Amino acid sequence: MHQPVPRLALTDAGFLRDGRPHRIVSAAIHYFRVHPDLWHDRLLRLRAMGVNTVETYVAWNVHEPVRGRHDFSGGKDVAAFVRTAGELGLDVIVRPGPYICAEWEFGGLPGWLLADPGMRLRRVNTPYLAAVDSWFDVLVPVLLPLLAGNGGPLVAMGVENEYGSYGNETAYPEHLRDGLVRRGVDCLLFTADGAADGFQLGGRLPGILTTGTFGSRPKSALDCLRRHQPEGPLVCMEFWHGWFDHWGEPHHTREATEAAGVLDELLTAGASVNIYMGHGGTNFGWYNGANHTGEVYQPIVTSYDYDAPVGEAGELTEKYHRFREVIERHTGPIAHTPPPPPARLAPRSIVPDGRAGLLTALDGLAEPVHRAEPEPMETFGQSLGLIHYRTRLRGPLAHAELRIDGLADRAQVFLDGVELGVLDRNRPGRALPLTVPAGGAELDLLVENLGRINYGPLLADRKGITGGVRLDSQYQFGWEIRPLPLTDLSALPFDRDRAPVGATGGRLAGPVFHRAVLDLDAPADGFLALPGWGRGTVWLNGFALGRYREDGPQRTLYAPAPLWRAGRNEIVVLELHRAGPAVELRDTPDLGQAEPAPIPAW
Repeated sequence: MHQPVPRLALTDAGFLRDGRPHRIVSAAIHYFRVHPDLWHDRLLRLRAMGVNTVETYVAWNVHEPVRGRHDFSGGKDVAAFVRTAGELGLDVIVRPGPYICAEWEFGGLPGWLLADPGMRLRRVNTPYLAAVDSWFDVLVPVLLPLLAGNGGPLVAMGVENEYGSYGNETAYPEHLRDGLVRRGVDCLLFTADGAADGFQLGGRLPGILTTGTFGSRPKSALDCLRRHQPEGPLVCMEFWHGWFDHWGEPHHTREATEAAGVLDELLTAGASVNIYMGHGGTNFGWYNGANHTGEVYQPIVTSYDYDAPVGEAGELTEKYHRFREVIERHTGPIAHTPPPPPARLAPRSIVPDGRAGLLTALDGLAEPVHRAEPEPMETFGQSLGLIHYRTRLRGPLAHAELRIDGLADRAQVFLDGVELGVLDRNRPGRALPLTVPAGGAELDLLVENLGRINYGPLLADRKGITGGVRLDSQYQFGWEIRPLPLTDLSALPFDRDRAPVGATGGRLAGPVFHRAVLDLDAPADGFLALPGWGRGTVWLNGFALGRYREDGPQRTLYAPAPLWRAGRNEIVVLELHRAGPAVELRDTPDLGQAEPAPIPAW
């Protein structure tokens, strides 16, 4: 019986596509970081840069935020994204994880995994593999019709992601590979690991394609890949031409001509390449990840611009044009031209006209749960947002010091409604002094998940309070706990106060929701800035845009056109500390003062 020629196949020398010699020139774009109404636009821009392929991760936590409840609708419709790319003549590479890193919350793993105290991640652990297998039972049937063998554009799939940076238990990635094959995945499979011997020794799987992730020193990186795979194509599965940003640090960029020179070296060497990122997009809502040095916790900003060729708002950057020139030199004339620049809203200032205090609105936001001692978010089925803890302290106490054991990540502390200060995980030994009157006092702790760690050995990053709360050495018991994912703000009792907010956030104490209304003739892209505000989160017409912080580097939040409406638009800002006088709508992004990206050199 005649066997069909696979869309993408391996030979000792390289790739064959439909039986002809082929080189992959790909760009990474994550569907979950781009509004679905903009998928087509961003893919057109990447196609016009000259790529023949696009690559995306699948973020498990986006599709199964609650165990057993799966969502592939709207912006989570990965199949629609893949089909859109295919309709534009692009091949697609999908990396289903289950772990993806990606500077994404928990590396794409769902927070509910951590509700099990015995959960051991990314290894042969029965509860973990059971959860992964259940997920793949749902995900793989969504992807199977898209495989090239079934007439779709999906030509290759990854097995886990950079596992060699984490462990060397070969049985674990083998389980994932075998599970994909058993469920019907018949396309090219590959591993992706750092281009250094240790990473490759831990992560590669004999018998499937080995690829590398790196951003500099292409000759030594490709030499490393060849040591571990003497024959077959050389592939840089992540060419890091830019970098991500942490709050409180500079914005990272990479000089366009220099980055294009490295891309040229890769293509001159005959390698295939996936440009990471082609279009970075945005960590909307609470989905940013975090890193940890072993000593310092580093949450990632809302923007995932990544200094990509196609900027966060669809801009065609200098890097875009330099990369296009390099690709055209190696692959021949590019037949496509990019769409025109997206339209921008005119700048203006919007003064909030209503406020609602978070502490006074608690009953409308969440039902309380009573526990003897504080417990982490995951215990209550919560992954993202804030969590509130309340107890009654006994008095009198002339002087005591409040400490939180196992804080993740940041707690605002209130005594009888008055803010005492802030405790955070980067200062674990810090205490707040307090005095408790004879009649006792009400203690409120508002804890924010600033992003679960997405890379390294500290992945099991439970949020909220995982230890206990002490006055001096005495643990405090008897707690009322409210999970606050803040997915629905419709119950907020805005007071319609139109007086200027002022530097202290008006008469309401503590964290305050501020509402501003803006009328528009027609939607277009915009950028929201909050000069004079402290830190918090912004919603546009009920959609969570992301976090802002006065220490930057990011100064504006991207508000894409599909989120705006002709007519009335509502902006809600949860300011945790100090509100400014107005919200500014701008027509240009501000991601902060830049410095060169810290590209690792293996």
